Amino acid sequence: MPKYHNYSKALHHKIFNVISEAAEDLSVDAYVIGGFVRDHILERGEPKDIDIVAVGSGIELAKKVSEKLPNKPKVQVFKNFGTAMLRSEDMEIEFVGARKESYRKDSRKPIVEDGTLEDDQNRRDFTINALALKLNKDGFGDLLDPFNGYDDLKKKIIKTPLDPDITYSDDPLRMYRAIRFASQLNFMIEAESLKAIKANNERIKIISKERIVDELNKIMLSDKPSKGFALLYKTGLLKKIIPELTALAGIDEVEGQTHKDNFWHTLEVVDNISENTDDLWLRWAALLHDIGKAPTKKFHKKIGWTFHGHEFVGAKMVYKLFKRLRLPLNEKMKFVQKMVLMSSRPIAIADDHVTDSAVRRLIFDAGDNIEDLMTLCEADITTKNPKRFKKYHNNFKLVRQKIQEVEERDHVRNFQPPVSGEEIMQTFGIKPSREVGLIKDAIKEAILEGNIPNEYEAAREFMLKKGEKLGLEVSSE
Repeated sequence: MPKYHNYSKALHHKIFNVISEAAEDLSVDAYVIGGFVRDHILERGEPKDIDIVAVGSGIELAKKVSEKLPNKPKVQVFKNFGTAMLRSEDMEIEFVGARKESYRKDSRKPIVEDGTLEDDQNRRDFTINALALKLNKDGFGDLLDPFNGYDDLKKKIIKTPLDPDITYSDDPLRMYRAIRFASQLNFMIEAESLKAIKANNERIKIISKERIVDELNKIMLSDKPSKGFALLYKTGLLKKIIPELTALAGIDEVEGQTHKDNFWHTLEVVDNISENTDDLWLRWAALLHDIGKAPTKKFHKKIGWTFHGHEFVGAKMVYKLFKRLRLPLNEKMKFVQKMVLMSSRPIAIADDHVTDSAVRRLIFDAGDNIEDLMTLCEADITTKNPKRFKKYHNNFKLVRQKIQEVEERDHVRNFQPPVSGEEIMQTFGIKPSREVGLIKDAIKEAILEGNIPNEYEAAREFMLKKGEKLGLEVSSE
């Protein structure tokens, strides 16, 4: 494999010619480095984030580039970090001066000094991210690859430029990044690097939850998230951040009776759902759908292992987990809670003899999330027995059919009572009270049970009868 490569074709966008001219004006060497180069070689499309290294002032280079661009984009300067950023068309370009770094034990924030391109490549996290293309006219597009990152790309290997033990100890977030890249790119982490991650997993405590969750979300959105979560588990990092998941690992046996390993089952479910949705929060729901099984696991001589109420317990655990990880405690968290709480409901109605009222209640409780819930439940089928697999999927086809039939007839999704609380109060001449709530609930139950149709006239007639039973009289006003 040749050691010399020129990628001037990768630099076809006019912005690179502008940076080249600006670098010549300032008499500095400039390079595009990192993800842009890596993804071009891997043919993963063209990234919209571009990192430029100047052997000199990155801030001055950014200002000079802005001057040369027709629309003179604003340059955002971050003096504390010695960086600058501008946006041109749909690209975000960050400029930094080449630097070398050293670290203190208690912080991932480095002590920074000016350096050479080689110094800057030394500080990069992985060999595949240390690749640089020259932007100066002399050698425009030449690949500078001091750590054989090109070969590592072709071999699909994640490794650090320098000693991995020092690299991960200096900045422990790189451990998560290594696993994220392995998951996103379907690469292997080099053996020494993997060993160093295990040895340094305690260091992750100095990293903010927000930075870790950012990497977790990228792992979650990869094509096969199980690869990343399996590596997090095997390196001991997952237990540090989501112990609720690792508590599911292992198989217990009592009197010859076992249960499945719910951790590895969970990873299968996440992979299954990832084939059908890019929704980050639905993937989170798949990851957490069984977390209530560890605290609810019990063995009974007559029936074996049970996990009674694990959905309810798991839904409560979701809030604590989201709060601890500083994930959003808004509608996204409530959606994940709802999916975990309802994750077994469709299974209960996958039966030929199920009543329409059970289907109506499922539609009513799931609302707009009924399709997401069905997607989750189908992903939960991980049996390796072909006959069972086919049977379970056929059952869910029946459930979907029943849902469609009942919804077309009864319209209970996002149910709004045909008779409002205001009309109940006006009809009986009463103020907001317990009786109003009782009548509203009774109408809802009657519709869900199929005792009355979901129509105004039937609901009003039912309201009058219920009011009479409660001792209410129709107002003459």
